[in-house]
Amino acid sequence: MKISQMNWMQVQEYLKHDDRAILPLGSTEQHAYLSLCTDSVLSERVSIEAAEPIGVPVFPVLSYGISGYFNAYPGTVSLRVGTYLNVVKDILYGLAKSGFKRILMVSGHGGNEPANNMAAEWMEDHPDVQVKLFQWWKGPKMMAVAQAIDPVGSHGSWFENFAWTRVADVEVPKEQKTLPDRDGFPKLVGEKLRDFMGDGNYGGNYERSDEDMEAIWQAAVAETRVILEKGWDA
Repeated sequence: MKISQMNWMQVQEYLKHDDRAILPLGSTEQHAYLSLCTDSVLSERVSIEAAEPIGVPVFPVLSYGISGYFNAYPGTVSLRVGTYLNVVKDILYGLAKSGFKRILMVSGHGGNEPANNMAAEWMEDHPDVQVKLFQWWKGPKMMAVAQAIDPVGSHGSWFENFAWTRVADVEVPKEQKTLPDRDGFPKLVGEKLRDFMGDGNYGGNYERSDEDMEAIWQAAVAETRVILEKGWDA
């Protein structure tokens, strides 16, 4: 359930019998032909669908992340690493102050990975609170379904092309995109990254059938729900 559809009294009542909450983490950055808010849309939606059957509240998605390497693409907005970690830290503090003691951060953006180490450090100062970060798009069970459908897919490709991340009246290329292998080379940022990536698809087809995407999505929702239900200390 969305926290935006609850009042404080309902939250207080909820906390009498459960102390779990979800904080979705997203970004606002280029995703080739898809929405600039793809990571935010997906992390929030998978959180809501995973939490709904068990009644765990989902807080609004943090829609800005660490995306500075995409700054040559118009519409991308990035927070500095230190700023981002401080924002997440303050949110965790607010959740803990309210009474939430088991907090699942569901991330849709790889650039937000530093929040994982920060959360571990934060828990040292808040030993009564448990925090987990789950990158839903890297879940092994979901990835197994995706790999069986198409082993080539990544950022801005079919892999993120759901009905709810598409931009109206935009057609995507029909051919599979391939890029030169850069394993072992320095990370590209800014204009150099845009020159190399072009439209922003990191490689693979641009779309697959709705049936394929639904199979992947249902696996992602189920896996996120398991993470929410299990893996907490007693």
